[in-house]
Amino acid sequence: MSVQIILPRVMHIGADASLKVASVLNDLACTKPLIITDSMMVELGYAKRVSDALAEEGITAEVFDDTVPEPTIKSILSGVNKVKNGDFDSIIALGGGSPIDSAKAISILGKFGGEMRDYKFPRVVNETGLPIIAIPTTAGTGSEVTRFTIISDETTDEKMLCVGTGFMPYAALVDFTLTLSLPPRVTADTGIDALTHAIEAYVSKKASPFSDQQALAAMRLIAPNIRDAYHNRNAEQAREAMMLGSTLAGTAFSNASVALVHGMSRPIGAAFHVPHGLSNAMLLPTVTEFSIPAAQTRYADCARAMGIASEGDTDDVANEKLLTELRNLNEELSVPTPAGFGIDRDKFLDLLPTMAEQALASGSPGNNPRVPTTGEIIELYKNLW
Repeated sequence: MSVQIILPRVMHIGADASLKVASVLNDLACTKPLIITDSMMVELGYAKRVSDALAEEGITAEVFDDTVPEPTIKSILSGVNKVKNGDFDSIIALGGGSPIDSAKAISILGKFGGEMRDYKFPRVVNETGLPIIAIPTTAGTGSEVTRFTIISDETTDEKMLCVGTGFMPYAALVDFTLTLSLPPRVTADTGIDALTHAIEAYVSKKASPFSDQQALAAMRLIAPNIRDAYHNRNAEQAREAMMLGSTLAGTAFSNASVALVHGMSRPIGAAFHVPHGLSNAMLLPTVTEFSIPAAQTRYADCARAMGIASEGDTDDVANEKLLTELRNLNEELSVPTPAGFGIDRDKFLDLLPTMAEQALASGSPGNNPRVPTTGEIIELYKNLW
């Protein structure tokens, strides 16, 4: 049985890959790009760095920096209007997952109109919007190589999963030097997010031999380097490994899908404004423990790829080491519980049935090796508290 693999048409990976942006635009015969980013990328000078690289080739770009963390329907509207009222022929998405996800949505809505909820899963969006050149500045989301975007509906507190080739960037410029300024909290959250992508892609019911190799390679890169990157902002070798691992993990889950961690993570983020990577980190040990009985060998493979179990370890021993490592990692990287994050307990408990329904509706739990019932998801949320 064959599987379909979808990737960006062009990829540049390594130091200063972001400076290849003009050559990619020339290949596209595009001359009027809109840089979609956030205010921090402007403040750090990254937007200017890209603009200057374009100017050297005679290309002038406008900058739209009004994206927000965890983008919503409302937050992308001004970007959509910017595209509709301009004559832009391409988009440069610069930043972490939020600016890149915003750019994907703006690319489609700016060209085809409608509302974001019109494009949410189970609809598959294969229309081609404005071509996107994605330049990630965090080692975590992998959005530069995925056919997904996540936009929150603030009227219903639902994080909408949107899927299809229409959301795949034309090009990904993966430049680890852009991550050297990341603070420890962002490094931790995005790093565990990438690790979660790799693990879930490997245990997903939609996994394939192709996605397996990407996922295992990602785990080999991320697990030994995440602590060094967290504790030492200037650890270039660790940062480079994390960035490559993140992109490989993104490739893996874009083609194998994510599973229960992500399904349960999105409602927490939407209802309580927990950053996506952080809510994944909160959930990863608990969901892994729940899921191991249905995929013992697969999870043991993850432990071996991460370097925390040996080939001589039995699957049971490897999986115990995996759970211990995930808990220790959360402790060392200061990942809070929902209570520690400051979420109101009564509101959290009251919303459990709704969050469980939203998790199942996303489709991601159906990819999990152990597919939960609504009641089991509620119990997992309670255990998480």
